[in-house]
Amino acid sequence: MLRDDLNNDVHALLPGRVTEAGATRRTALKVALGAGYAAAVLPVMAQTAINTPVAGLSVGEVTIDVNGFKMPAYRSAPLGKTNLPVVLVLSEIFGVHDYIADITHRLAHAGYLAIAPELFIRQGDAQRYSEMAKLMSEVIAKVPDAQVMGDLDATVQWAAAHGGDVSRLGVTGFCWGGRQVWDYTAYNPKIKAGVAWYGRLVGASTPLTPQHPLDIAGKLAGPVLGLYGGADTGIPLDTIDKMKTALAAGNAAAQASQFVVYPDAPHAFHADYRPSYRKEPAEDGWKRMLAWFKQHGVA
Repeated sequence: MLRDDLNNDVHALLPGRVTEAGATRRTALKVALGAGYAAAVLPVMAQTAINTPVAGLSVGEVTIDVNGFKMPAYRSAPLGKTNLPVVLVLSEIFGVHDYIADITHRLAHAGYLAIAPELFIRQGDAQRYSEMAKLMSEVIAKVPDAQVMGDLDATVQWAAAHGGDVSRLGVTGFCWGGRQVWDYTAYNPKIKAGVAWYGRLVGASTPLTPQHPLDIAGKLAGPVLGLYGGADTGIPLDTIDKMKTALAAGNAAAQASQFVVYPDAPHAFHADYRPSYRKEPAEDGWKRMLAWFKQHGVA
């Protein structure tokens, strides 16, 4: 059942009971972004939260037209440069808060036009939710994969019209967004490479989520690098093994895909604003991501 899959995600995300007192630095950008920030109810680890300088970058919120719907997104790019390789950044369930914005800043410093669209804003505003279970059931569980694919296509079109070279197109995402990395890389033949951070690989087929990464593993347009935690309570290691088997039986891009599993890392080990953050695997994964994109033509 879809709800069971989402409950697994909730348990993997929650480090324990949280309070509003934990919401400090990471709430600052939510108004500027006009984006949901349910993560405001999570503990903030100020000593590990990364704040990338934006000097030399063009950053800010943009609006992307999707068949008449105005979808907000956040984009970053090297200042004054065009014809840039493009990386789509797909958020966790908390939307495009400033951790995700900071990811785009880091990618822009590496030479990319990085865009993070609000992929479930039609279903609800994450910042209105103080309970993660309600956010999952009332917003995230109602987001159709078909809607996500269409929104990402519109984001690619926006990038092509605003300084991006979509012949060099990559995608990365975290948790909820990590699952979508696999799906979109199978959906869009223009994707050169993807990097999925601890995205769920299996699940029940429903009208809203008819296929999951395991179902489309053999049909990838570009190779995907999966960065996963061996101590992730929401993604059993046997599902990674099943995915490896399916990839090995797939097309050339599927066979070129790889997994890196950090043995002691929990879910969300890259999320520097949360107690789940693990510096060494987070930094190693980031280096691997940049090298993966360069290796596969997204640079």
